[in-house]
Amino acid sequence: MHKKTILSGNRPTGLLHWGNYTGALENWVKLQDDYKCFFMVADWHVLTTALDKVPEIKQNSREMIIDWLAAGLDPEKSVLFIQSEIKEHAELYLIFSMMISMGRLERNPTFKEQIRDLKMQGEISYGHLGYPVLQAADILAYKADAVPVGEDQLPHIELTREIARRYNHHFGKVFPEPEGLVTKFSRFPGTDGKRMSKSLGNTIALCASEDEIRKSLKTTFTDPDRLKLTDPGNPDICAIYSYYQKFAQDDAELTALECRSAARGCVACKNQLADSVVEYFADIRERRIYYEGKPALVDEIVEHGNTQAREAAALTLATVRESMGIG
Repeated sequence: MHKKTILSGNRPTGLLHWGNYTGALENWVKLQDDYKCFFMVADWHVLTTALDKVPEIKQNSREMIIDWLAAGLDPEKSVLFIQSEIKEHAELYLIFSMMISMGRLERNPTFKEQIRDLKMQGEISYGHLGYPVLQAADILAYKADAVPVGEDQLPHIELTREIARRYNHHFGKVFPEPEGLVTKFSRFPGTDGKRMSKSLGNTIALCASEDEIRKSLKTTFTDPDRLKLTDPGNPDICAIYSYYQKFAQDDAELTALECRSAARGCVACKNQLADSVVEYFADIRERRIYYEGKPALVDEIVEHGNTQAREAAALTLATVRESMGIG
C-alpha cells in the first residue's frame, strides 16, 4: 500500500524540551507507522535568528538526533537527516523565492510575532524574512503530502501551498499542496506560564534528570491569587495543571477539583506531579543513555538518513529542472 509522505523538523538551538515533545516529537513517533516520514534537523534555519549559535549547531544537531531516537523515532521507519547536507534544498529555495512577493512574506503573522517576541525591529535579515520560503523548499523537496505542525505554523503551510500552486501553474503539475496536521498540545506552557520556549528561558529539557525535573516543578507557575493554603485556586491558569492534563491524565480531574476547593496545596500538587512525570519519561531517559554510549551507531543512522534524503530530493530537483527547461 502506498504511504503518503510527511516532512517536519526542528531547529537545533539547544536541548529539546517538553514543549518540543508534546508539540511535535510525540506525534512524529505515532505518524511513522502510517506515513513515509522525513524528519529534518533544520540547521540552516538557525541562521535566520541566531548567528551567534553557529559554533553550537553541530553538537546541538547531534543531541537532537539522540533525543529523537530516545523518544522513539525509528531509523528503519523514518528518514532522519541534516538539512544542510542536502544541497537541493538551497536550489529549490532559490527558485521558489522568485514566486513570492515581499509583501506576502511581510504579512506572515508568525514573522510578526517573532519580530515582537525577539525585539528584532530594524535588524531583520533577508533570510529571516524569507525563511517560510526555505520551509516550502524543505517540504516540497520530498513532495510531502502533509506536515505535522502547531496551529501557529499553519500560515507557513498555506504559503507553501501557494508556492506549489504558482509553480504548477507556470511549469505543470509537479508538487502536491500539503495539508497541515495540527498537534493537540502545540502551545504547551513553560514554567512561567507563558508558551514554553528556549528564548524565554522557561523550558524543562526532555533529557532532564529526576532531580532536575523536581527542581523545575518546584518553581513552576501556579495561580498567583492563591496566596494561602486555604484559598481556592483556578487550575485553568496553572501551568502545573496543564502538565497533569498531559503527563498524569488519570489524576487531572481530581487535581482540578481539589485545587478549586482548596483541599490540596500547590506544594503537594507539584510533588505528586513530579512522581508521575519522572515515571512518564523513564523509558526516554533510558534510551537516551543507550544512544549516548553508541556514538558510531548515531553517526551511521545520520549518514544513512542523509543518503536517503539526498536521493529523494535529487529526484524532485531533476523533475523541476526538466519542467522548467533550465539547469
